[in-house]
Amino acid sequence: MFKSVLLRGFAVFVTAMIIASGALSAETPATGPAADELSDNAPLITKLKPEKADGRGYRLVYTVDAPLAVTWNFKTDFASQILLSNQLISSHRLVSRDGNEVVTETVYSNKPKRVFRWKTTLFPEQHLLKFVLLNPEACGQKYHYGTIQLQAEGSATRVSQVAYLDFFGVSLWVNYPLSGGMSHFLNDTARWEQQAVLKYWHPNQE
Repeated sequence: MFKSVLLRGFAVFVTAMIIASGALSAETPATGPAADELSDNAPLITKLKPEKADGRGYRLVYTVDAPLAVTWNFKTDFASQILLSNQLISSHRLVSRDGNEVVTETVYSNKPKRVFRWKTTLFPEQHLLKFVLLNPEACGQKYHYGTIQLQAEGSATRVSQVAYLDFFGVSLWVNYPLSGGMSHFLNDTARWEQQAVLKYWHPNQE
């Protein structure tokens, strides 16, 4: 009986850690098609080795059916209310902007009591964004940073996001295959943005 209770307790603990985590080991595909097979707009997620001693990393690549200029404007419109259409985001606000450095605050639906304070640096000529979490400890993380690169792909845009992060339970989050795990979280995020950019581009279309 004690063993049964212990196993149930461990299962609850593992599930709680996965849900409480918010994004990996050797560079291996996590889900999606091969890197050169994004014609159906299916996101490609790859696990990366961490740059630091601990933590995980990932690469998320997907295409958006909008021109590079439109996608860039969407990504750099930090005050846009369209962001609130993402079910993972409870609130978002632009805190400050100094040249190409922007500070924003975001509250995510799975972490309603924590305010994530992000600094994003824009490199317009390269269509590159560099982001870093300014208050990782307050968000239950050790670090979280990365880049977002936009590239024209015909009349569409390829988005490549690379991130490195560390928090308690990150390995569970990265490898959990069901809803709440990294693959589902990143896939849902990419799918949402593919539609959100189109609404941003053509706001009056149904």
